Parts: sequence; C-alpha cells; structure tokens
Amino acid sequence: MLRKLAVIGLCLGILALAPTLALAAPADKPKAHATLNLESSKKALESGDEARALAALDEIELSSDRRAATLVEALLGRGANSKLLLRAIGVAGALGAPSSSAALAPYVKHRAPDVRRAAAQSLARTKGSVAISALRDALRGSDPRLRSTAAEGLGALGAKEAVPDLFVVLPKEVPEAAGAIGLLCRADECTRFVGLLGKLPFDVMESGFLPLLLRTDADAPDAARLQLIEQLRRMATPKASALLATALATYPEKGNPKIRAAIDAALHGHPVTSTSTEP
Repeated sequence: MLRKLAVIGLCLGILALAPTLALAAPADKPKAHATLNLESSKKALESGDEARALAALDEIELSSDRRAATLVEALLGRGANSKLLLRAIGVAGALGAPSSSAALAPYVKHRAPDVRRAAAQSLARTKGSVAISALRDALRGSDPRLRSTAAEGLGALGAKEAVPDLFVVLPKEVPEAAGAIGLLCRADECTRFVGLLGKLPFDVMESGFLPLLLRTDADAPDAARLQLIEQLRRMATPKASALLATALATYPEKGNPKIRAAIDAALHGHPVTSTSTEP
C-alpha cells in the first residue's frame, strides 16, 4: 500500500510540474527555408538537363519567392517536354504572380490534355485579365474536362463578364459552369439561370443553386431567388429538400431575412411568392 501511495504521489508531482516543464522546454522551431539563389536557379533551368531543371523548380516552389516567377515564365516561353512543362506550370500557379498569366495562356491550347488542364488551373491562381481571357477561350474548346476546369476558374476569379460564355457550355453538362453562374450572375442572368431548372438535368444545375441563394450582394435579385425556392419546394425531391435545408443552415447573418424566411417556409411545405414573405 505504501508503495502504491508513493507511486501515486510521484505521478501527481510530475503532473504538477508538467506546465512548468513545458514552458521551460525549448520549442522546436520550424526550419527556415534557405534563401533562393536566383542565379543558380536560372542556370539550372537553362541547362537543358531535365533533372537539374526539375530540382530547381522544386526549390523555387519551396521558397515561395515570387522573384523567381520570371525564371519560370522564361522556361514556359522557351518550351520543354511535357514533364517539365507540367512542373513549371504548377510552380507558376503556386507562386501566383499575375505576370505569369501571359506565359501560361498559350498552354490552354497545348496538344496534351494534361498540360491544357494544368495551365487552366494555374491561371485561376495567377489571376488578372489575361487569365480571364484565356479561360474564356478554354471554355470554347472540345475538351470536356478543360471546360470544367475553366468554368471553375472563372467562378473563382469573379469573372462576371464570362457569364454569357458559361451559359453556352452549361447545356453541354458542365456542372462547374452552373456553379460559376450561381456566383456571378446579375439581374436578368440570374432569372435566366433559374428558368433553366426543369429544362436541364438537376445534377447539372444543382451546383449553382446554393451559391445563388446564399449571396448577399445586390446583383442577385430577390425575385429570382424566391422563384428558385418555390420551384425547389414544388419538386419535393430528397435532393431539392436537402439543398433547401443546407441553404437555411448556412444562410449568412447579413443575408436578406426575406430570403431566409422563404427558405424556411418552403421547408415546411408553404408556398413562396414575392409577397408572402414580406415583413
């Protein structure tokens, strides 16, 4: 018994000292990345040696040094094999320098599908008017996956001017286009989008409904959103009901209380009109 008590006492003593010991013990500091040697990186990228160039791209990405963006852009301008191009395109996107958009833009038309799609993904990260223009061009291509990537990128970039292009590819079953339209549409565009419910497959349209319902900007008209809520109520399918439930659960505090009330009413089976939810 005495031995057990002694052990218990020792444990309690250690526990009591734990906060002090934790404070006293030196914390492991994250290792700082070495400063990138731009000249060395430049030589490696210009060497023609694939292994050296890939290693240099790894170092550039790890450093997150935007000064190296011009080196990556130069490589993209010269061209390379697909393996090196893919890595350079990814690094350009990781650095996110707007100047890289011009170097990336031609690659959305590259013969290799994986290069085209990688370029579209990176353009969404480098941003700018050049990126938006290139992604709009990519929407017109014959590659379905490229269209999806481009549509998603345009939505992320807030490219409202691309909404007409997104409507063109929406019937080609590009759900990402619906998602972007829900984020970007203005006034009559939103009404047009809601009017396609029932004319296009629900699975294609669905990704745009929640973003539209949750918007708090003035460009999303209440009338279009109330119409959408009522149509979802009438559908009375598990997917439609789940979407309304998600919208109510995630509705922003600064959102329109009229829209929130309409969603709640629809979930309880009550018809929604433009006047029934007025305060």
